[in-house]
Amino acid sequence: MDTQNTSARPHAQSRNDGENHPSRRTRARTRSGGVIHDNTRHTARFTVIGNHLAQHAELSLLAIGLAVHIQSLPGGALIDIRTLAARFPEGKTRIATALRELEAHGYLRRTCERTSGGRVVTRTVSCNQPGRSGATDEPRPKPRRTDRREGEPTRRALPEVPQPAYRAPDLLRSAVEVLSGLRRGDPRLLLSVAEVEHLAPGVAAWLERDLPPSAVHHALTADLPGQPLYRPAALVAHRLTAQLPPMPPFRVTADPADSADPAVVRNHPLQNCVLCDHAFRGPERGGDLQ
Repeated sequence: MDTQNTSARPHAQSRNDGENHPSRRTRARTRSGGVIHDNTRHTARFTVIGNHLAQHAELSLLAIGLAVHIQSLPGGALIDIRTLAARFPEGKTRIATALRELEAHGYLRRTCERTSGGRVVTRTVSCNQPGRSGATDEPRPKPRRTDRREGEPTRRALPEVPQPAYRAPDLLRSAVEVLSGLRRGDPRLLLSVAEVEHLAPGVAAWLERDLPPSAVHHALTADLPGQPLYRPAALVAHRLTAQLPPMPPFRVTADPADSADPAVVRNHPLQNCVLCDHAFRGPERGGDLQ
């Protein structure tokens, strides 16, 4: 029982003495003798640098390192030659040469501008991808906030409406009353406050043409289409513009003291107008003409 069978094959041994067999990729990297990257993912305080800069074939090592440093700085940081020379051991001459390299390859744009005080300053723009964008580090305007929900189609602006010659408060108040009463003629003509504010000058332009509010109400509510009105305010704006009546003819109130009889006019004394200095015949008035 204690005799070992010498004809039995021993247990197979691992070729790596218990270690996992390395993959072909690992063996290829170790056999090449090149660099091995031990990378850890950054989660804070990092800058993304393109390989077109890090592996640039024409830039010097100083220029590449200086570009990486500049791209890692916040907007508004000073990157003039004096500031960079105080930060790094390289002198002003070598730093100036590296800046010219970056400018020649598009990684920097430097222009001279005159301030409001008369000083000439150098404006420097750092480009992380030359030729891809003309953007600068200036803050972009924030998009306007709207009340439109996500996925809701954008509503078109209402058409322009006629404008009155004078925005008299009483005239605009009557125009608002006309617009507010349209829903009594047709419930589909229910307008919002913003729509009434937009349409009120157009109704005022009608009212100043000697039209009563009832006539404007009838023009806006008569012969409406039978199908649903998806944009009643746009329909009202169209009618205010397309059906705008002409201005009434100019009327001059006759003076009872005047007469249309030529014989009477010839008997009027000759007077001199104090405004235009022209002579005319007319009834005498007390004092000078104003």
